[in-house]
Amino acid sequence: MKTHQPLAVSAIVAAVLASGCGGGGNNNTLPFIGFGNPPVATVPPPSGPAALTCDDTLKASFKPDASTSVVAVKSFKKGDALVLGGAATATTPVAANDVCMVKLNVGPGNSGPEGAPSTSPGIGIEIWLPSKAAWNSRVHALGGGGWQGGVAGSAAAIASSDAADVAGKEGAVSSTTDTGHASLAGGAFAMNPDGTINKTLWTDFASRGIHEQAVKTKALAAAYYGTPAKYAYWDGGSTGGRQGLNLAQNNPTDFDGIIANYPAINWTRFITAELYPQIVFQRDLGGVAPTRAQQDLVSNAAVAACDVVAGQHLGYVLDPASCTYDPTTDLTVLCTSDGGTNATSACVTKVQAAAINKVWYGMTADGSAPSPATDNGWSAASSSTLPGSANQRWFGQSRGTSLYGAMFAGFGLNGLTSPNGAFPIASDQVALELQNSTIGDPSFVNATGNGQSLWKQLSYAQLSNAYDRGVTLQPQFGNINTDNPDLSAFKNRGGKMLTWHGLADELIMAQGTVNYYNRVAAKTGGLSDVQGFYRLYLVPGAGHGNPNGTSNPAAEVPYFTPTQFYDALTAWVEKGTAPDALTLQTLGGAAAKTRPICVYPKKITYTSGDTGSAASYTCS
Repeated sequence: MKTHQPLAVSAIVAAVLASGCGGGGNNNTLPFIGFGNPPVATVPPPSGPAALTCDDTLKASFKPDASTSVVAVKSFKKGDALVLGGAATATTPVAANDVCMVKLNVGPGNSGPEGAPSTSPGIGIEIWLPSKAAWNSRVHALGGGGWQGGVAGSAAAIASSDAADVAGKEGAVSSTTDTGHASLAGGAFAMNPDGTINKTLWTDFASRGIHEQAVKTKALAAAYYGTPAKYAYWDGGSTGGRQGLNLAQNNPTDFDGIIANYPAINWTRFITAELYPQIVFQRDLGGVAPTRAQQDLVSNAAVAACDVVAGQHLGYVLDPASCTYDPTTDLTVLCTSDGGTNATSACVTKVQAAAINKVWYGMTADGSAPSPATDNGWSAASSSTLPGSANQRWFGQSRGTSLYGAMFAGFGLNGLTSPNGAFPIASDQVALELQNSTIGDPSFVNATGNGQSLWKQLSYAQLSNAYDRGVTLQPQFGNINTDNPDLSAFKNRGGKMLTWHGLADELIMAQGTVNYYNRVAAKTGGLSDVQGFYRLYLVPGAGHGNPNGTSNPAAEVPYFTPTQFYDALTAWVEKGTAPDALTLQTLGGAAAKTRPICVYPKKITYTSGDTGSAASYTCS
């Protein structure tokens, strides 16, 4: 799996399904400052030969602290089906090499009625160890997606075949966690049965779970191999990206290198804003969302208006920050009844076109949006202060992105502008902010009343109030926003961090990552200082952990090869080789197209030659 870019789609889908039809990405690839975490005891490495073996004796032998117990231990030989407590099928993954799986539970968890989403025995952690001869002396821990959760602490099921692959193919110790809850009922775990905020599990989800994952993974590696790991790496995207930044902010010694891709930082801000498109449709369009064909028509028109390089259409937008396409003035997409020239069923009215402009601009307090020629929604991204205090509360999806998330729709899941309803993580989050379970969809389960989709009744002002409440409730939410720009402790300990964010991300707006990076620079001493330990790359056309996030299915978007980003990080940490521009390439096909991606704030600039060749561009 390693950097996990091409495999992120499957991880996203797993996370989405685990969250009740909503989710984010997994390790690189659909989110806390978490102050005041309880101290975690570490275990010094044993002297002499490793004392642990991969069998049930490990349950008694590995006792890092009083809160931790070993739930399960199982040895897998190369080619064994990766399955627990059930029969393998033709699609069951197999072990790439001999590996040892260890599952832990770290208490105290949260007590409550049996079966309630908020009831938890503790933090589940699944650790995979390569054979002792194959270990490369690294820890390569993986982040999660969406609300995470799942079976990391269960003795009956395997949580991550990706982590098993890291151990089996790469030779690194890997791990994952359920962040303190096994519930698959989306965000319902974060509300107690009486409707109050579950501060314990918010904290486990926001920060404590991943810190315990780091500490226990390294402790088990030291005990199992008889020597500590030389290097420890975190690798995550979406929620996993937020987790990586949380670790850098609050536990800077946990990892030497961190991959924090398309990070779900500013959690309550951007996730509340993820519900905004549906509120636009409710308030402006009578609750009837534009069809997928209508959304694609307008988004592809935006691509065609903004993708031209050297007189040729790339098929995706190279720089959405400069795209000011306005469908309300484009006769080719407007219906003939509204003065346009489009007589197809996919045509849009001026009211629908204005609604899509609102989606692109981003959430506002009153449901307004300026003309794209005046402000296309990107202006606040380059600021060194958080947006949200003015009328624009948060950013919108970039022009040319698949608004409803064509990739997710293929799995029957709702994207942000889906005609089938809200993105579930967004409706869950707003229900938690307003402490009203009925705001959520029926998948939100609580003893005070299950979800009734009452989000549909929210006004623009009420959604804006939920946004403000989400910020105010950060102490109760475990400081989930993870928006602290002070990374000085991570920098001073010698840590290195890499982030990439797709400019056609269907779920998390890249502008939020750009804004955070600029705030880090303002806090730390300037861009040149930040780039000494933390580098950001913006990837044109790329989606939420998938190569093509655009509305154009034929777009040939250069993307990462499987180990490319992780290799860049390890070279920086272990050899001091700081990455500069990286060359991406289209995956598959006979004639690969290549493109550089630049260290922010540099942008890709065409010079001359073949528009499909990286050699025809510079970073400036």
